[in-house]
Amino acid sequence: MHDVIVRARAVDEAVLLPLIREFCEVDQHPFELERVLAGLRPLLADDRHGQVWLIREPGGDVGGYAVVTWGWSLESGGRECLLDEIYVRTPGTGLGGQALEAIVEAAAGAGASAMFLETEAHNERARAFYQRGGFTTEDSIWMSRTC
Repeated sequence: MHDVIVRARAVDEAVLLPLIREFCEVDQHPFELERVLAGLRPLLADDRHGQVWLIREPGGDVGGYAVVTWGWSLESGGRECLLDEIYVRTPGTGLGGQALEAIVEAAAGAGASAMFLETEAHNERARAFYQRGGFTTEDSIWMSRTC
């Protein structure tokens, strides 16, 4: 596996929370600690729902994180995944692209045949980043509803 990413575990929660807070600010989402912890802790416990990755800078410091969650689809032929979040503190350094490639490889290694993601409508910079990473825009339109 690439040395740019390393699996996050429960002991990494304190490292992840400030990064998640920063991501929420950048992506213009509210940071609700209890909600974040309810989603994060099961992902750190095991691979049943997905994986969390720490993104390491060249010196070894943690400079970001990514969250991948599992899904299942007939169209994908079984397991697929959602790149739920990826955040790198220092954009423009190439670290994000390296991490993205490593995360796609890890997802394939875990049996995923396709990776999906969503971006905010206003975030053209993110879409350009993902396009450089091999993602293409689909005709599908995501819809959601609170349960």
